[in-house]
Formats: sequence, C-alpha cells, structure tokens
Amino acid sequence: MGEHQTEQLQRGLGERHIRLMALGSAIGVGLFLGSGAAIRMAGPAIMLAYALGGAMIFLIMRALGEMAVHHPVAGSFCRYAQDYLGPLAGYLTGWNYWFVWLVTCIAEITAVGIYMGIWFPDVPRWIWALAALAAMGSVNLLAVKAYGEFEFWFAMIKVVTIVALLAAGGAMIVFGLGNGGVPVGIGNLWAHGGFLPNGAGGVLMSLQMVMFAYLGVEMVGLTAGEASNPAKSIPQAINSVFWRILIFYVGALFVILSLYPWDGIGTQGSPFVMTFERLGIRTAAGIINFVVLTAALSSCNGGIFSTARMLYSLAVQGQAPRAFAKVDRNGVPRRAVLVSMAALLGGVALNYLVPEKVFVWVTSISTFGAVWTWAVILVAQMQFRRSLSPAQRKALAFRMPFWPYGSWIALAFLAGVVALMAYFPDTRVALYVGPAWLLLLVVLYRRLDGDGRQPAAAPRG
Repeated sequence: MGEHQTEQLQRGLGERHIRLMALGSAIGVGLFLGSGAAIRMAGPAIMLAYALGGAMIFLIMRALGEMAVHHPVAGSFCRYAQDYLGPLAGYLTGWNYWFVWLVTCIAEITAVGIYMGIWFPDVPRWIWALAALAAMGSVNLLAVKAYGEFEFWFAMIKVVTIVALLAAGGAMIVFGLGNGGVPVGIGNLWAHGGFLPNGAGGVLMSLQMVMFAYLGVEMVGLTAGEASNPAKSIPQAINSVFWRILIFYVGALFVILSLYPWDGIGTQGSPFVMTFERLGIRTAAGIINFVVLTAALSSCNGGIFSTARMLYSLAVQGQAPRAFAKVDRNGVPRRAVLVSMAALLGGVALNYLVPEKVFVWVTSISTFGAVWTWAVILVAQMQFRRSLSPAQRKALAFRMPFWPYGSWIALAFLAGVVALMAYFPDTRVALYVGPAWLLLLVVLYRRLDGDGRQPAAAPRG
C-alpha cells in the first residue's frame, strides 16, 4: 500500500466512536484496580477528590474544545501551542505528549502480560506484551474507522461492567441483596472514623493519583482532525465528560464505600471483585481480569493512536522528519505508527530487564507530562481568546465557561497538584524526571535549530 505525499488524514470517526472514546479514555485500569490505594489515603472523602479533579478536567476539556471546534486539526493542543504560544511551546508539548503516551503504553503492554499470566502462568510475560503490541499496532495500521470500532467496543465492556456494579450494588444497599448479613448502607461512609478519617491531608495526598487516573481524557481533542462532524461530535463528547465522571467514578465509589468499610477495601484485591463475589458470582476475579485486560488493550490502542498522530502533527509543523507527515491511501500516518511501535519494542525490553525502575519512571513522566499538557491547553486557550476580535469571540460556537476565571482556577489547581507532588516523598521523583526531560527537549530544539531559524507553522484551515 503506497504512501501519499499529501498530508491529509481521513475523517472516519463517527459521533458514536468519539462519544465512547471520550468515556473510555476517562475509565482506566486505575479505577478497577488502583481505586483501593486511593481509598486508603482519603477514606470515603476520596469521592470529593474525584469530583474536584473531574471539575478541573471539565474546564480543561472545555478550553480544548473551544479551540478544537474553531480549528479542528490533527495534533490538537500541540498545534494550538505552536500557533498561539510559539514554536518552542509546540515542540515541547508535542514531543512531551508523544513520550508520555509512549511510556504509558509500555506500562499497559506489560500489564497485559501480568493479566494474561493469571490464566497462563507458564507463558513468559514478554510474549503477551509483544502480542498486545503487535495486535494493537495492526489495528492502528488499518483505516481510522477500524481503530474507532475497537475503541468503541473496548469502552463498551468497561461501561457495562460499571453499570452492572452500580445496579447490583444499589440492589444490595436498598434491598440487602447478597449482603450475607453484613451491614451495608450509606452509614459506612461515616461509621469508621468519619467521612474524613485521615483529614484533609489524606484527600490532598490522593489528588496526584486521582489526576493520573484522568490522563488520556484530552485524547478526544486529537480526534478532531479525523472526526466526520467535529462541530457536533467534539462538543457532545466534552460536555458529557463531567457527568460521566460523576457517575462512573464517584457513583461507583459511592456504591463500593457503602457496601464495605473503607479501611477494609484494598486488602482483599479489587473492590470490584469483592462486590461481585458478594453477589455470589464465583468467577468474579476472572470477569474483572478480563475487563482490566481490555482496559489495558484499550489504553495501548489509544496510546499508539495518540503517539502516531502527535508525531504526524510535529512533522507537518516542521518539528519532526517530514517523512512522518505522509499518509497511506487509507489516511493513516503509517510511518508514524511504525516508529512508535518500534520505540515500544525497546520498552518491552526495558520492562523485561528492569521492571521495577521502569514503572517508577513511567508513573513519574506520565503524571508530570499530563499536568504540563493540561496547563499548555489552558494557556493556549487564553492566548487564542485574546487573539480574536470582539466579533469573533461572540461568534464562537463552543466556549470555555467562566472565562477567564475558569482558566485561572484550573491553572491554580494544577499548580497545587505539582506542589503536592513535591511535598510527598512518594511522588517527588516526578519533579526530578519531568523537568529533566523537558530540559533535554529544549537542548535538542536549540541544537536542531542552531542557525536561528524557527520551524514554520503549517498553514491553517
């Protein structure tokens, strides 16, 4: 299949694809397996942390949506940083996001190996990781519509699982179904040390983990260049983010915390497994393992999509080799996909050699990189709004609410998350790795642009 010289992606993502992708990107492995650790930090008040974080994510997504609907292009916030904050900002944001998703994908394909090891303990983990990379890479080499279909069904599995939890858990709370004589109900939210058993400090300490769980929701903006009707599908997807977070994060945690004392959660495996087992479903562990496996595959699938589109956008902007701006006859940036897959092969090897160190690096870079990306979205949107005339501002089809106060509030919140990461020793490593990576990018940018020329921005439209 030959490659075209034109730099046009195909608009093959329909509204149902983007709606489910927006939901799926906000529901990750962290909810199914990582929520236990967050609950131990904050107790029942973890719901406040998820709600607060969700409100800030909603503001960030509205800022992104304002620009994406006005100017739907591949590369999304990388392109907006280039246009409104300058070439260096676009370069840093694009390559940083590419690397963030690269290391996140390394974690996800390794997670696939761990989950498959539960069913096939005699098969080496790296084989499953390699199989996951090959499978999801192949999906991304097909037309974007095929990618959208896979993400649609991956997201559907996660949604159905959580809906089942809400329905079954609600029946247990209201009717006592399956409680085995153990007291359940909302009294568990304050009966074991209070709603804030670890004080405000516990809630603050959990914020970093909460925000890491939301990494990926901004990926909806990257679909703008391939959405069949971005003016309709992008606002719908973004507007639904907050209430979906309330239902699927806060709602699920409300049910779990009503069923179990918070201080007993996380000591017996996933809270989801505990809930389904109490209903008498003996295969609960296998079911949740399957769901988490699909969640990891979904994240890997979306990560390869994101890295390839970001590399494509950087090439279009003149900040990566021009060869990566070429697409095949299906509109897929094939070379960008292949180079991302090749880089992930190195990640598989690293996880095989030094798994403990790699996971620390992955968490640190991903968390810091997410905060950087969200901050750039907010600052770029503020500059974008200032660049418009009063008439153009009034004509905006999709607006950031509470502007400019909403942008400043969200930025202050992100600064607070960084400060908390510096305060707590377990997360402080992120502030060593993240800035070092950005400094390396700046050095590379200056070396590649040593003659003083700035990469030209691609024409708008």
